[in-house]
Amino acid sequence: MKRHRLLMPLVAVVMIAGALLGGQAPEPADLNAIFLIKDEGFERSQVMEVLSYLTDVHGPRLTNSPGIKAASKWTMAKMNEWGLANVKQESWGPFGRGWSNEKVYLQATAPQKYPILGLPKAWTPGTDGLVSGEVVVAVIASAKDIENYRGKLRGKFVMAAPALPIAASFAPLAKRYDEKTLDEISRQPPPAPPGRRGGGPPSVPGAPNPQQELNRQRAELFVNEGILATLEPSRGVNGGTIFVLGPAAAGTTGAARGMGFRDPKAPKSFPQLVIAAEQYNRIMRTLEKKIPVTLEMNVENKFYDDDLNAFNILGEIRGTDSAGEVVMLGAHFDSWHGGTGATDNAAGSAVMLEAMRILKATGLKMRRTVRLALWTGEEQGLLGSRAYVKAHFADRPTMTLKPEHAKLSAYFNVDNGTGAIRGLYLQRNEAVAPVFQAWMEPFRNIGMTTLSIRNTGGTDHLAFDEVGLPGFQFIQDAVEYDTRTHHSNMDVYDRIQPSDMIQNAVIVASFVYNAANREQKLPRKPLPKPQPPTPAPSPTPTPTP
Repeated sequence: MKRHRLLMPLVAVVMIAGALLGGQAPEPADLNAIFLIKDEGFERSQVMEVLSYLTDVHGPRLTNSPGIKAASKWTMAKMNEWGLANVKQESWGPFGRGWSNEKVYLQATAPQKYPILGLPKAWTPGTDGLVSGEVVVAVIASAKDIENYRGKLRGKFVMAAPALPIAASFAPLAKRYDEKTLDEISRQPPPAPPGRRGGGPPSVPGAPNPQQELNRQRAELFVNEGILATLEPSRGVNGGTIFVLGPAAAGTTGAARGMGFRDPKAPKSFPQLVIAAEQYNRIMRTLEKKIPVTLEMNVENKFYDDDLNAFNILGEIRGTDSAGEVVMLGAHFDSWHGGTGATDNAAGSAVMLEAMRILKATGLKMRRTVRLALWTGEEQGLLGSRAYVKAHFADRPTMTLKPEHAKLSAYFNVDNGTGAIRGLYLQRNEAVAPVFQAWMEPFRNIGMTTLSIRNTGGTDHLAFDEVGLPGFQFIQDAVEYDTRTHHSNMDVYDRIQPSDMIQNAVIVASFVYNAANREQKLPRKPLPKPQPPTPAPSPTPTPTP
């Protein structure tokens, strides 16, 4: 820590000298304020203590679960302790029922006894006590497969996916961006070939979805057959890492997983577990030898139907101007349930909380109000941030603007794990590039050097960007995000890089301070055109036996 005391005055000297030698910067940073921000953030950081409470004490934080509600209560108390204003939960919804996993026990009992590492998918039921039975393979790829398995699955554990080939990995699981990679990120990617911008053929409104119908028939078969549970191998890396989300409903994947299962009136389902790929493959190879395999399982999952709405967490440092303009910073507060949601995204939440603490502790005056938002429902499709944007700024389908739309200067987001901030994605906002270039200068010596004109997707800045507001995501070192921690049982406190977290909070606090005191709001792109939603076919419900 002592090295930061030596570096901070040196940074100020270098920046002043650079201004004298190279002419006045177009967006001069307030070096005295940045000195105070660095001193508070580097010398008295609380970011790792906050992170431990969010993860070790309260995680995981599935939206509408008891865990996220307890974590929210603790977080708001901490925000009030720091002296933030207008600390509150803002309800949105409906989201659907809450869910938590209380117990998982899974053991092979024949031909050999061994424990099996596995986790249930979110919003799937438990087993109603200890159950045991044989394992069968039922990989359903067509309607013909449905008929082949009818009458053969009752009381069985169903292996519902092929074996997953496993090979040795000779590449490191963790990495930081080198200069070549950062240079590639900074460049505009080539346009997609004509007709392929969405990665596939254009959709036809109301057209039938063959995969959706096959999934419906598959679920109907498993329910009517009375299976004990489905088993699937964990994707991606192996070595005991389990990546688990929610079940794919109505043919959906990715962020939309679990849709429909959150409805208290959803049709009856069955336990669905993801298990370690090595153990899944062992069972599969044994069955291929015509040797029966039996398992026993006890899974306790709970549903919570008392409040189907979710919430976002808000708090402010009020500005000195009376114009009512705002700078926002945020991160998603929710997680999946396999680990404790550390890199995704307690890391981002803790960084933003620490940035607010730094700004408050320094006593720096800011013209615009600075508002922190911690979102829920991000993992199910940016639901919380989009609900907030619709309530406060604009309706995306019609592009009907609300008065607050004109008052927001910018929104800054962190949601790419524990890695050090290396720059920002500009979301094709060319006009903001020279502003951010100047604001990055005090952090160039700790690796923040890159601006990328590209869009980047998958997180809450998109809710702002898609209604024409300046919304930005920071570029971060990958570390182990995609290879080990993202949505896995390894997403825990011990995978966090403390030095990265400390400097990330300092960088965010600096950018927020500069935006709050800039003479004008940050420049905007032209408003997008209205985008009416595409009608979807009505799903056929799965009957209850």
